[in-house]
Amino acid sequence: MRRIGIGVLEDLPRVCEASRRAASDDLQVIVYTSQDVSREESEQVRFHISPDPIQALINDLLRGEIDGAVRGTLPSDATLRYLREATSTSSLERIAVLETPGGKKFLLTPVGIDEGWTPSEKVSLTEKAVALAGRIGVDQTVGILSGGRMSDIGRNPVVDRSLAEGEVLAELTGGVHTGILIEEAANRFGIVIAPDGISGNLIFRTLVLLGLGRSHGAPVVNIDVTFVDTSRASENYENALRLAAKLCDLIKTRIRPK
Repeated sequence: MRRIGIGVLEDLPRVCEASRRAASDDLQVIVYTSQDVSREESEQVRFHISPDPIQALINDLLRGEIDGAVRGTLPSDATLRYLREATSTSSLERIAVLETPGGKKFLLTPVGIDEGWTPSEKVSLTEKAVALAGRIGVDQTVGILSGGRMSDIGRNPVVDRSLAEGEVLAELTGGVHTGILIEEAANRFGIVIAPDGISGNLIFRTLVLLGLGRSHGAPVVNIDVTFVDTSRASENYENALRLAAKLCDLIKTRIRPK
């Protein structure tokens, strides 16, 4: 049985309901929270009460007490900062697993405002996205986004620079530069590379929070444990829990906390 932890700062009932839906004979969910829990535990859903659920969740993950972790409704800044410190990682690389309203799954990166700002960072993210796609059964083709169409060259220097970067990245990664056509990229390719973390975050939020798309979470791909990041605005966390359970089988080594 796989043991997946999920953190809770707020919306405990919603997280508990998602945990019950995701849990099975092969998947036990442990809910990490500082709140008093009056709910009855089951064999599939347990509770870990701690004054600091962030540290409790991540320390248990790194000790091997749980096989994988989902951020849930824990605060992003504090949780990712502690994860960086505990794994001695200077920065975290995340790749979002998304689904269009029509059911087409694709990977999107970068999705963090401090990620993917240089060509080398985007090449690294692309390589990791290709590997992740192969592991979870998503098409490994790559579409590169930029700030306009090639016919827009000369209209704006910022757009010109973005188009040039898209061409270079396509050459370096073997992907296809689709310009600003996100609708083509998401439907045609299994991996979509945003021009930067800001636009990637906007694409994610527009699809999932304003549109009818779905998120399966954003695995951190440059650490040796399974950690799936999520948005506190997500409708539910069932998909992220199942994704974490699937990914934890791929982890061969454990990092010990400092």
